[in-house]
Amino acid sequence: MDITGKARTDLASEAHRLLKNGRVDLSPLPGLETEEETKNGVSLFRVRVLDERGAQTIGKPRGNYCTLEAERFYPRGDGRFPALAETLAAEIRAMLGAADGTTLVAGLGNRDVTPDAVGPEAVRFVFPTRHLRAAGNPLFADFADVAVCAPGVLASSGIESARQIAALSRELRASRVVVFDALAGAEPEKLCHCVQLTDAGIAPGSGVGNDRAALSRESLGVPVLAIGVPTVVDAGCFGAEALRGWFVTPKDIDESIRCASRMLGYALDLALHPGLQVEDVSALLE
Repeated sequence: MDITGKARTDLASEAHRLLKNGRVDLSPLPGLETEEETKNGVSLFRVRVLDERGAQTIGKPRGNYCTLEAERFYPRGDGRFPALAETLAAEIRAMLGAADGTTLVAGLGNRDVTPDAVGPEAVRFVFPTRHLRAAGNPLFADFADVAVCAPGVLASSGIESARQIAALSRELRASRVVVFDALAGAEPEKLCHCVQLTDAGIAPGSGVGNDRAALSRESLGVPVLAIGVPTVVDAGCFGAEALRGWFVTPKDIDESIRCASRMLGYALDLALHPGLQVEDVSALLE
C-alpha cells in the first residue's frame, strides 16, 4: 500500500522507515511500537500496530509485524543455512503460539510467474502429516497435525484463493492457518533478502494493486500467520514517475525464489515440529 506518497510496500518495516525519514520530530509515530535486535547475524525489526490510529498512520491493519533481514537466503548446502532457518523458525513459533488441532498451510501465488511463485514453491518444503496421523502411524504421533495446499490464482481456477482456503479450513476444522506469499517492496536492496511475519493476515495481490479477498482472523475465524518475501519493486521508486505501476524484479530471481522458498518451508517445519533439526527435515522431504 502506498501510504507515504513515495513508494508502495507490503513491509511494515519499510513503511515505518519511509514515514520516519525526514521527520524533525523524533517522537514515536502515534499508535505504533517498534523494536530492533540482532540474532545469529540476522537483523529483526518489529512493528506493533496498536490501534486504529496506528493502522491509519502506517496503512496496515492492527497486529504484530516482524521483518528478518539477512545477507541472502542461503542454499541448502551452505553452512549458514541451518542458523538462518532456525532463527526464522523461532520467530514463527513465537508468533504462532501453541495450538492443538490442524494447521492449514497455504501457498498463495502463481507458480508460472517466477516473482509470484514464493507461495506454491514454499509449500513444497512443508511436510504434511495430517493423513499420516489420521492413519494412526505411531512414527508421527508426536508430530503436529499439518495439511498443505496451493490454491493457485483466480485466473487459472476461477475461484478466489481466499474462498478455497476458507472452505478447506472449515472442512478440516483447522485451528490456525499459515499463508506464504510474495510481497512488493520499496527498497530494491531488500528484495529477496528479508521475510515478513504478521498475525494481521494478508490480502493476496495487494502489493501490486490487485487486491483480492483478505485472509485474516476476521475472515476465517481462526488465527492467521502470513509469511512473505518481497520479490518486486514499483519502478516509480527509481524516480521515473512515468513507470509507476510497472514492477521490476532482481535478475537472479529464479535462484532467489528457489532459496527463499526452501528456507521458508524448512523454517515452518522446524517451528511446527520442535523436535526436528534441519537434517531431519531434509530426510523427510528430499
